[in-house]
Amino acid sequence: MRRRKAKQHIILPDPKFNDIQVTKFVNNLMLDGKKSVAFKIFYDTIEVLDSRTEDNGGLEMWKKALVNITPGVEVKSRRVGGATYQIPSPVRESRKHSLAMKWLISFARKRNEKSMSQKLASEIFAAAKEEGAAYKKKEDMHRMAEANKAFSHFRF
Repeated sequence: MRRRKAKQHIILPDPKFNDIQVTKFVNNLMLDGKKSVAFKIFYDTIEVLDSRTEDNGGLEMWKKALVNITPGVEVKSRRVGGATYQIPSPVRESRKHSLAMKWLISFARKRNEKSMSQKLASEIFAAAKEEGAAYKKKEDMHRMAEANKAFSHFRF
């Protein structure tokens, strides 16, 4: 590559759980630079999850949901001689987590509950049980990669 690699930004852990992954999730959740609102939504979500489970493992349920919807492969379009092929390729570790977080948030926003914390809690609860829209998106991506594995020799 011609250009140098981009410098990684240092992300500080969140104040309540002291976890960097929580801060990354909140950064994806944030709209218009309102980080305190995003933190409040996330912490309220964890409280809702704690109330739904008997062992008060809201943060563990969130981590389990993220693991369940993390994709292993993705398909990329590539034109070869006038035809467009969907080429399966493995996903980098950082992109895996980023995709999982973005899917979880986007499908939570499309839900029909009252507040964002309730929507997010419902989507996390569904993803932890291996159901819901975000989990379906991961399954569809894997199914597409499996169907197109014959074209994997076109990989860049």
